[in-house]
Amino acid sequence: MSSSMIVPVIDVQGNNFKELWAAMVIAVRTSSFIAIDTELSGLGSRKALLAESIEDRYKAICQAARTRSILSLGLACYKKLDDKADRTYLVQVYNLTLLCSEEYIIEPQSVQFLVQHGFDFNKQYAEGISYYKGNDKGGDAHGVNMRSLFVELLRANKPLVVHNGLIDMVFLYQCFYAHLPDRLDTFIADLSQMFPSGIYDTKYATEYELRFTASYLEYAYKKCKLENSKAIAGGGNGSHVFLEFCKYTGNMQSYIDYRSCLDNQNRDGALNICVQFSAYGWCPNGSQCSMSHDTDLIIQQDEKIREDKRKKRKRKNKKKGSQGPTETCSSPQGKRSHFEETELDQAVPISEHQDKTASSEATDATHAFEPGKAASKSANEESQPEASSEAPVRPKEKKAEGGTHRAGFDAFMTGYIFAYARNLTGETEESSTAPFIPACLNKLFLSGKSVPLHVTKSTFSKSSKAHVHKMDYIWGKNIVVKPEGTA
Repeated sequence: MSSSMIVPVIDVQGNNFKELWAAMVIAVRTSSFIAIDTELSGLGSRKALLAESIEDRYKAICQAARTRSILSLGLACYKKLDDKADRTYLVQVYNLTLLCSEEYIIEPQSVQFLVQHGFDFNKQYAEGISYYKGNDKGGDAHGVNMRSLFVELLRANKPLVVHNGLIDMVFLYQCFYAHLPDRLDTFIADLSQMFPSGIYDTKYATEYELRFTASYLEYAYKKCKLENSKAIAGGGNGSHVFLEFCKYTGNMQSYIDYRSCLDNQNRDGALNICVQFSAYGWCPNGSQCSMSHDTDLIIQQDEKIREDKRKKRKRKNKKKGSQGPTETCSSPQGKRSHFEETELDQAVPISEHQDKTASSEATDATHAFEPGKAASKSANEESQPEASSEAPVRPKEKKAEGGTHRAGFDAFMTGYIFAYARNLTGETEESSTAPFIPACLNKLFLSGKSVPLHVTKSTFSKSSKAHVHKMDYIWGKNIVVKPEGTA
């Protein structure tokens, strides 16, 4: 893995929202795809979120979205650079601190987790970008505000990338778009028209396409980066993913939080790994756990286990001339099954959904509270290809506010996973009509289900009245949103 990575995350708050408005809109409009992530004030009943009936799950998420709020929103805009020989993306990452102007519930465990990972509630209440939930109120859809930014996101008509994103999509709809419809099929009908270029869920891609041993966000990101770096080091002829970031100067420097992550080159392979964290990216003991939560070490162990099983199977096949047993942990489902068989004295969490509120992506559905979403950039992804031996020149770094967990940084990791997965499809040409990853188009991951939720309008479902009205405004009227105070 690379020795270091630096990702500039632009902090957007009420005091600089207007100043950064034009840059954000341009980034959204010129991107090839956009990855998002949210931090939420809570999710309510975990049991209801995992109901057997998907309709009941939707109702539970709606209840949470109506009574709770989005605390911060991460946007990662990936733009494919056509003048580069390899698949190179210019990446711009924004972390928006938000403050709902209406009463909302905030859960203690959510506060605790966010504070542990550097979320500044003082800053949120002092400088958060205000917004109102539900339908448009008066001039909400005009000027420089979150509703207008969401309209820009829809008008840009870019593929939207999420990680276990059903909860994200429900909250975004309620907070920045309109009142949620009562029925799931109506919501899906609206969603399919809101994002005609498609929604891609990297949780689904990691589980069913890439088939990594685990699929929580930090693991998936680091695994993708490791495989990408290996391919580059191997000197293969295939294309690889490279990243570049904008060079920010002047006043912009004061808004940027440089997120860096150094890979530990001296890890002790003998350390005991927390089996539950290894499988789910979540542990009920959190930082008090005596076992290792080191994602890089977990990946190293998984690689070793896979290689050992491969060798063992090869020896058996040589002896018996028959196919050996399948790997127990060759997929996220297998790893979780293996964990449940060897769970020691710990209880298995209800599902990964607990992550978003308790600690990490335990269901990924709660990636809003996913721990340790630290990312590491492939060797020099800034302005030179990853294969370069020189480390990128570090700008004067603004001290991180504790931990690497942020909505903006998580959105960046989500986008990287998508870029890597897309690269594996072998596509070399951009297309305005062809889906980026056909097998993952409009499929949202559902915890505990073997099939995803398809974001496709049924012939028997109708769009909501609020959505029809919004679509008329967004596409029927060519209204240009201007900053307040301009002519």
